[in-house]
Amino acid sequence: MDGATDSDLIERFRRGDLGAFAELYDRFGDRLYRVAWRMLADPTAAEDAVQEVFLALLKVGSRLERIEDVAAYLFCSIRRAVGRLQQRQSRWQQLGDVECDDIETAAQEREPGDSPCSERVLKALHQLPSEQQEVVILKIEGDLTFAEIGVVLGISPNTAASRYRYALEKLRHKLRDERE
Repeated sequence: MDGATDSDLIERFRRGDLGAFAELYDRFGDRLYRVAWRMLADPTAAEDAVQEVFLALLKVGSRLERIEDVAAYLFCSIRRAVGRLQQRQSRWQQLGDVECDDIETAAQEREPGDSPCSERVLKALHQLPSEQQEVVILKIEGDLTFAEIGVVLGISPNTAASRYRYALEKLRHKLRDERE
């Protein structure tokens, strides 16, 4: 990478530089995947969500508006892509055509490099309210600040920080209770 800022890369991409698009993918692809994987608990669906985000970006190309915060834009996009995938999965489930793995199975499908305790943490995470799950996932996997999380979720940074704090407290209790 040439040390270009995220905004520089977007601007170069808008002008047709596909190398800038590749750099954006290299810079954000793994983080977006980790966020999607934690939200969906399904590595294949997470890959689909990331692909959807970058395909949409590629389709827009030169018509892309000026983006102030590229990270926030991409994490908003992954959140919407995850939501669309969840809606599709929900529709299939309602029809009874697809069986979904339970949280235990999803937790066992760890990614390489996950810590041994991640199964317990992932299971506890999926028991939290969705608003708290999203904040924790965006903070830890997306490496976003509370201000960036606020932009992604359409909430204030203080609300993001509060949800994070409450979520961590609930996780601590759940994990402590599980050990006892």
